Amino acid sequence: MKKKHEYHIVVERDEDGIYVAEVIGLPGCHTQARSLDKLIERIHEAIELYLEERPAEKLEFVGVQKVAV
Repeated sequence: MKKKHEYHIVVERDEDGIYVAEVIGLPGCHTQARSLDKLIERIHEAIELYLEERPAEKLEFVGVQKVAV
């Protein structure tokens, strides 16, 4: 049985109400959808496709910070 890996994602909603997800630790791995359910389905697909092309980096997720500029 293949070992499963966990990834942290950041989910945002744009001005048109579209949900956007980006995978922390997998540069360029992101997707979008009109619903959260579809977003999660698509991010699974995006991660699988990403990992077929390149190995995942071994980064430890620390947290998310908000910075005002």
